[in-house]
Amino acid sequence: QVQLVESGGGLVQAGGSLRLSCAASGTIFRFNVMGWYRQAPGKQRELVARATIGGKIDYANSVKGRFTISRDGAKNTVYLQMNSLKPEDTAVYYCNAELKTGSYWGKGTLVTVSS
Repeated sequence: QVQLVESGGGLVQAGGSLRLSCAASGTIFRFNVMGWYRQAPGKQRELVARATIGGKIDYANSVKGRFTISRDGAKNTVYLQMNSLKPEDTAVYYCNAELKTGSYWGKGTLVTVSS
């Protein structure tokens, strides 16, 4: 059974940085896509960043230039380095990973940015 476990969330002041990690287990296959989504209170879940196994990376416009996604393909791990954080980045951040067999989600990690 595939499991994704996020870590690295917390409380940070505006302008600060956090690094999120997501470790996958339960499969010997490399994920086709690994990425991060977030959901702020009262809003829909939205894509933050994602990276394909072939190296294609997409970012939400709101985080371009501030966030960096990276993958360790051998370990099925994905990271999100978040710099210059803003209060509007406050949300629960979810790790997502895709195999041919389906799409998987972590339980989320809370990021709170204070002004």
